[in-house]
Amino acid sequence: MIHEMFQLKGRVAVVSGAAQGMGQASALALANAGASLVLVDRNLEGAEATAEQARTTGVRTICSNTDVSDPDSIRELFALVDREFGRVDFLGNIAGDGVLSSPEKLAIEDLQRVLQNLVIGRFCMCQEAGRRMIAQGRGSIMNIGSLASTTALGRGHIAYSMAMGSVVQMTRELSTEWACRGVRVNAVLPAQVLNPSLEARIAADPTLESRFLKGIPAGRLGQPRDIMGLAVLLASDASEWITGALIPMDGGNLAMNAGGTPGHESQLVQSFRAETGKN
Repeated sequence: MIHEMFQLKGRVAVVSGAAQGMGQASALALANAGASLVLVDRNLEGAEATAEQARTTGVRTICSNTDVSDPDSIRELFALVDREFGRVDFLGNIAGDGVLSSPEKLAIEDLQRVLQNLVIGRFCMCQEAGRRMIAQGRGSIMNIGSLASTTALGRGHIAYSMAMGSVVQMTRELSTEWACRGVRVNAVLPAQVLNPSLEARIAADPTLESRFLKGIPAGRLGQPRDIMGLAVLLASDASEWITGALIPMDGGNLAMNAGGTPGHESQLVQSFRAETGKN
């Protein structure tokens, strides 16, 4: 049973990237809490599959293959939301693609495409949802960022990191502008969460997963399900005084100094214990 503070019955959630991964997991969690859904993904068949799962909870769900990098398409999406539901209470701003390239080889056209997708598109989604939330006096936006927004990853992430830095500042600015009008805006910053793209990279480089895990004290990569509780929390009244927050979802990655060694005594500490006889 959903606690009353987390109950979303009567509310409408728009979730992008709903065909798989964190978008799908967020959508299903919101449905289980009672929210009606507008599921957005270029993979319309995948979004419909998510919708079928959501409908088993009894909530009304519609789908759209909106291109979330295209402002005109985003405006059409929210016109659909107006017609079908007449309100929007939560935006899960999740969909978005990056590109991997070393800085010296990154094509400006690729950089522009990433910024269009992850910055312009994300802002337009926030803007359209925010206008409606302001008019109704309440609402919540969850932007998916990345640890790459606040720390440097290297490994060819320059375009993605630049975009994620913008998403973080967008979140802070929108929160500051809109909090007094009842609209909360927060960002979740995941570390490596398994999805088809990451799984393909790991398959191509068997050492990649172990390198990632060296920086994650919890000892595992993220799973899409890890977003489920956060999505319901941020959509619900349980978080009504949380806005402008940057919430790591990273198994302790951000908290650990880059030179840290999770779960293992250093050679220096071992020597100290041997010399002093202390346990």
